[in-house]
Order: sequence, then C-alpha cells, then structure tokens
Amino acid sequence: MKASWFSAYKPELFKLFVKREYKRSTFISDFIAGVIVGIIALPLAIAFGIASGVTPQQGLITAIVAGLLTSLLGGSRYLIGGPTGAFIVIVYGIVAQYGISGLIISTIIAGVILVLMGVFKLGNIIKFIPYPIVVGFTSGIAVVIFSTQIKDFFGLTMESVPSDFIPKWIEYVKYFNTINYWESALAMLSLLIIVYWPKITKKIPGSLIAIIVGTFVSIVLSKFMGVDFYTIGSKFPELAGGIPLPKPEAPKISIEIIRSLFQPAITIAILCAIESLLAAMVADGVTGKKHDSNTELIGQGITNIITPIFGGIPATGAIARTMANINNGGKTPIAGVIHALVLLLIFLFLMPYAVYIPLSTLSAILIIVAYNMSEWKTFLYLLKGDKHDVVVLLITFFLTVVIDLTVAIEVGVIMAIVLFIKRISETSSVKLIESPSIQSSESTEMLPSDIDYLTIPKGVEVYEIDGPFFFGLASKLDELDSSAKKIVNIRIIRLRNVPFIDSTGMNNLRNLLKRSKKERIIVLLSGVNSNVYDSMLKSGFIDEFGEDYIFPHIQMALDKAKDLISKISKKK
Repeated sequence: MKASWFSAYKPELFKLFVKREYKRSTFISDFIAGVIVGIIALPLAIAFGIASGVTPQQGLITAIVAGLLTSLLGGSRYLIGGPTGAFIVIVYGIVAQYGISGLIISTIIAGVILVLMGVFKLGNIIKFIPYPIVVGFTSGIAVVIFSTQIKDFFGLTMESVPSDFIPKWIEYVKYFNTINYWESALAMLSLLIIVYWPKITKKIPGSLIAIIVGTFVSIVLSKFMGVDFYTIGSKFPELAGGIPLPKPEAPKISIEIIRSLFQPAITIAILCAIESLLAAMVADGVTGKKHDSNTELIGQGITNIITPIFGGIPATGAIARTMANINNGGKTPIAGVIHALVLLLIFLFLMPYAVYIPLSTLSAILIIVAYNMSEWKTFLYLLKGDKHDVVVLLITFFLTVVIDLTVAIEVGVIMAIVLFIKRISETSSVKLIESPSIQSSESTEMLPSDIDYLTIPKGVEVYEIDGPFFFGLASKLDELDSSAKKIVNIRIIRLRNVPFIDSTGMNNLRNLLKRSKKERIIVLLSGVNSNVYDSMLKSGFIDEFGEDYIFPHIQMALDKAKDLISKISKKK
C-alpha cells in the first residue's frame, strides 16, 4: 500500500522538473504573476485572519506557509493556496468553543483526513456532491460573513457581538443608534474604490488601493481633525513592535481531544476538499489542462498538517487568487511559490505598519468577498428548477445561516441522497404485461416497426422490471400477485432494463421465489445481463434459484415456459 500511493503521488511541480520543461521565459511569466498575486493576497489574508477570530499575522502566516506548500505539493499547475472566506465561519466557531489550541488540533486532524482521502482515491467522489448543496452552503457562508462585518462597517459601539446569526442581528438593531458616521463614510469610500478600481486597471487589486487610501484618510483625519478610527492597532497593539518569525510548535494531542474535535475536523476537511478541487476544476476549464484530484487532496492534507504548527489556520485552494494567477500569466506552481515569498517579505518588513489599517476598510473588503461568494444569480436560477433541488438548496442555506455549517452539510447530503433514491424509485417500475404478446428484442432502442412480437402461452404471466433493482424499488416486487382472472403456472420476471441489483433486491427475489413455491408457481428470470448475473452468482442466489431457470433472452424463457406447461398438463 505504501509503495503504491507513493508511486501514484506526483506533485505537479515534481512532474515539471522531471520533464525538464521549465524555461527562462516561463519563469519571467511566473515571477510577474507571483508578485501580483502576492499583493492581491495581502489584504485578504489580514482580513480573513481578523474575521476568523484570530490575529492578522495568523492570517498572513497561513497565506505564506499554505501558499508555499500548496504549490510545492499539489496536483494543479495553477492553484494558489491560503485562507479563504469559506473558513471564516468555521474557524470563528471553533476558536469561540475550543480556543486556538482546539483550532490547531482540528486543522491537523482535517489534514490527516484529507491525506487519507487522497490515498484512497476519493478525489473524484467529492465532485459528486450535489450542486444545490454547494451553492446553498456557499451562499449561506456569504450571508454569515456579511453579518459579521456590520459592526465595523458602521462603527457601532458594542461591547460584544453574539456569535449566532439571529441574536447578532437583534443586537445590531438595538445598537444601530450608536452608528459612527466617520467610520461608515470611510467604509463606503473603501467599498466604492474596490468596486470601481478595476475599471481603471486590473493589474493592481482594488482591495490594496482601498487599504492605502483608507489608511491615509484615517491618519489625516485623525491628525488634523481629531477623528478617531478603530484600527488593527486598536485591536492588536502588539503588532506595532514588529512580529518575529513563528517557531514551529507541535500541540499536545490525546484520544479524548481527537474525539471531541473530530466533527469540526470533518467539516474543515470536506470544505477544503470541495473548495480546492472546485478551484482546480475552474483552472482546468480556463487553461485546458488537467489536475490530479487525489494528488491535490494529499497536498492539501499535508499543508493543513504543517500550517497550524506555525500558528496558521485552515487553508485551501482559493478560486479568486487562482484566477488572478492565470490572468496575469502564471504557468506553473513556481508562481505560487513566488507569491508566498512576496508575502514573507511583507511579513518581515512591513507588518508593523498594518496597525494603521482601519477596520472599517477591512469590513468593506470582506463585504465584497461575501458578495462574490454569494452566487446570488446561481441561487435565483436554482430556485426556478426542480422542486427537490430547491428544497435541498433552501434547507442547506437556512441551516448554514441559522444553525451550523457542519449540520448543513450533513443534512444537505442526507436529503440529497434520500431525494435521489426517491427520484430513481419513481422512474423505476414493476409492471405486468397485459397484452397476449411481448417484444422479442432485449434492446429498448429499436424502432417499433423493427420489433418482432412473441406470444405469451396460457398459464404464463410476464412482469417487467424497469430501472435499477435496488432497495428503493425492491419493495414493489412484494406487491406482485397473480391475476385472479386466470390460472398462472409460470411467472417470468423480465430484467432486460435492470442495470444492477443490490442485496435488498436479491432478498426480495428470494421472497418472491418462496411465495411462488407456496402458490405452486414456477419463477423464471429473463434478460439477465452480465452485471446482474455476477451479483447473483457472488451472493449464492443462482445456486438457490437454479441456473436452469435464468435466461439471457425472453425467447429462451418462453420456450422453457412452454416446456414446463406441457409437462404440467401431462401430469394432470
């Protein structure tokens, strides 16, 4: 096992240098893209750190360490790793309940889970999570992020902000008369800069310009007009003295701690897997390249094991920064490495100046992040679709906002599974062939004019099962009953449209066989394909049923029925 997964695990950077494809012109493109993405990532890393209930330096450390490891160990050429808005809600909740040590341990556990997911090649399975669930909890997270920024955006005078959604808004309404118009004006100015700056240039991010302008305006107004703004320095005064490089520190982990933090760790792992693979798929669609999903999961797992040891928070692939990397010429993981080095230089030499950044400006940045995450157009589009998808979408959204993201994912997935089974069951059927003849072809794709018909002998009834014969359909077989209007000696169950059968379906066939024996009815199976036959063979059903009573074609089953009817008549 060890050798097999190591041989299969080949990070994209490793492949690049093995093939010796890297050129000087490629490095120049990667360098430019890396510097630009590093600048883009700076305000986001700081904002995500503060919004997550940790320090701005922890957000920046995450961007550095996770950004470096994602590029070194991942399965995509273009993916940029770091903290993302999706984790704000989760991280804030874990910190509030378990503290920083709980966050570190749960992130490490999540990393181990991600590695195992990659080792056991579950990368493709993640892609099968229903789209309404993804949109539901993504939109829900966006609403939660937006709601966390109201205090700083309007400068409300509040001692504390409740963590739950509804109590939070009750407090906002209660304290809205304490609005600080200077803070609100600066937040609005920052918001307008972020929105309209791309019309001037997309090379320099609007969020960075907003921070520069917002910081300058706050300093000028504070010095000349005596207006006090709530800044990063107000919340984290220790930053003014400079920040040393973090020393790696392994947390103390016990079985009890793992057990208590396993559920939030699962949530981190699932969200990380979904977001990183989604970002990689988006990158594939734009570039025409293909990522290795299992390698990416292993890379993300190792990243989330190492990053918290340096004081970081959960990280994953970031769609916006990945697209910025591609749009600015990034061609290989080297661009991601350079982006991490740029952030490291900023951390070492410019971090003390972060104390002057107004929190109102950061709130504007996060409100834009929430808006971009909301996918409101897609949300409205899905509301017009299938009613089952609408139910899953709304419940996932509601649970994410009001209850908890973990609960939302669990309930959403369960509901999607149940509704899928219901749909399959509704489209599948068990029906009695009422006509005296039956189609001779085992194919359902032939034109009616090309199909020959076979006569059903007296004393024979034919049932046709259409669709997968699994537990969602199997109960319908129990409803079979011989027609009271005619004497039935032979019952043929036609399985030509059954692609597979599960253990429940097999058990119901056994029950039908037992019931039919009591009624002195012989059961024959026809149209049994190789998949269904193999399942019956492995389960021992064929030995019980008798191989002589199972046929690949309806013609053979009817011939057998005629022979059996003849023998029964002679006995009488």
